[in-house]
Amino acid sequence: MTRDFAPGNYRFIPAVFQYSSGVCALAGFHIERVRFDRLLPLAEGFAQASKYIQAAGQKLTSFCACELRSPAAFTEAGFLAFNQHYVKTLAEWGIFDGISNPVARSNVCPEIDPPAEPSFHAFSFVRPIEGPGRAAKPDFVIAGGAEARSGAGSYPERIVRYRDLSPEGLKEKVGFTAREMESRLAEFGFGWQDTTASQAYTVHDFHPVMAEELVRRGAARSGLTWHFARPPVVDLEFEMDCRRVSRELVA
Repeated sequence: MTRDFAPGNYRFIPAVFQYSSGVCALAGFHIERVRFDRLLPLAEGFAQASKYIQAAGQKLTSFCACELRSPAAFTEAGFLAFNQHYVKTLAEWGIFDGISNPVARSNVCPEIDPPAEPSFHAFSFVRPIEGPGRAAKPDFVIAGGAEARSGAGSYPERIVRYRDLSPEGLKEKVGFTAREMESRLAEFGFGWQDTTASQAYTVHDFHPVMAEELVRRGAARSGLTWHFARPPVVDLEFEMDCRRVSRELVA
């Protein structure tokens, strides 16, 4: 079930304290995605996002999604420590209330030429639709998700085909992740046919299962961007995110 985040003019799929599973602009608003031309360290990225959003005449609470890059996959303890640091800025911006976090996020680890510290790749925010027209379909961003089942338990207990990189294991990991994206899209009443972009993150060759597990599902309707990067937690092997965004630019 989705919830409205009225200060940001979007609704979201509740998940965990560090991020939501996705966001969708409310009627009369759309989402703008800004990709940085170079990776910016976390504090600098937040600062630049703040300047951009306010220059656009919007409140910081309109910040709705971000795409991060980290030096290497975290341990569970390391991931928790990072997330506790990350949400401090969202709390200062009036977005994170200490329990619920509406901001969607992906955070992956480039295998080649990684950043020295957690950094911003891109961010998204909500702004009013200008002019008399209205978007035919609402903009949305689905957060990054990998092959880990939800619920209690450690990552080793929840990872699909844990440490199994066989062709069959990878096929199941990709299929599970694609179905997770479909589930999140369905929370907003959408499907792959509504997306304008899909991204995959892995260092493994998933081409042998791409046609069956992704293309036939419609996950590549606008192409598929493959980032040679690992998911953020040790032993996760495949991650995806997707979106429908009316305006994208590089800053």
